[in-house]
Amino acid sequence: MSQRARETASEGPGLLSRRGVLRLTGAGLSLIAVCYGLARFAYGLFVPVFRAEFDLDAATAGAIASGSYAAYCVAIVVSTVLTPRFGGRIVAVAAGVVATAGTLMIAAAPSTIVLTAGMLLAGSSTGVASPPVAHAVAHTVAAARRNRAQTVINAGTGVGVAIAGPIALLTHEHWRTAWLVFSALCALVTIWAAVCVPGAAAQDRRAGGLQQVLPHPVLPKGSGRMVMAAATMGIASAAVWTFGRDIFVTEGQMSEQASTTAWIVLGAFGVAGAATGDLAERFGIARSWTTIMLTLAAATALIAAAPDSSFIAWAAAAVFGAPTSA
Repeated sequence: MSQRARETASEGPGLLSRRGVLRLTGAGLSLIAVCYGLARFAYGLFVPVFRAEFDLDAATAGAIASGSYAAYCVAIVVSTVLTPRFGGRIVAVAAGVVATAGTLMIAAAPSTIVLTAGMLLAGSSTGVASPPVAHAVAHTVAAARRNRAQTVINAGTGVGVAIAGPIALLTHEHWRTAWLVFSALCALVTIWAAVCVPGAAAQDRRAGGLQQVLPHPVLPKGSGRMVMAAATMGIASAAVWTFGRDIFVTEGQMSEQASTTAWIVLGAFGVAGAATGDLAERFGIARSWTTIMLTLAAATALIAAAPDSSFIAWAAAAVFGAPTSA
């Protein structure tokens, strides 16, 4: 028996080997990175240039971001329904295709209408991406490694945000080039997901069949409060994700390098989200959630109070990044 076969057998029927878990975790983290960090949240990084290029006022820029979030909400429901039926691989690849198409549309946008359509499409990729990755982890990763794998994958948001910053700096005012690079990265990750995310057949052995499209009940008892809490956090953090860099540039008169560095710091510290699973297990979900929300509020207040200070901006971005990318 080969070494790989022995590893797979030791994990149990239908479960991935250690190498398989690493491959799935890497592909999942990368998919979350390009969908969340590039296709969706990079919009906030480019709001200043979009406002200049397309003559957008603050209300229109905010409406586009809101539309992207609404598209995410719709897409995650659809993806949750389709993933058990078609398996993680197909839906994960669909997420990558949607992100690739959306970022490419933004790169080529000749008008505000096309820009908005591209943002809605790109933003919806985040909703498509999360359920298949979580489903694959739940059905093919051993219980002892499951939480760690999922929290590492979720930290992909910070990785994507951190990658977007240097690309923006390297391309300078050529923002279309940056979005073409984003699109190329999305395409590469889509191929990776097609290779590494288990398909329906692999997950079917563990799940005992994928005949049931939706779990019963659809929302377990007590989940309504969690949904409301997650929605509240999304609404509360939207201001910084959308207008954070714009505030640094317009109100704080910060340079392109300094304001983009704040974005890179935000993403880099967002990788710390990989540790939130361990923190929740140690201190409990309620206490961890309260701490995260208070931290988020403090960071947002700092950004609003001192947008002209690079040191404060970077510190606030670091504090903001960890909980929102978790």
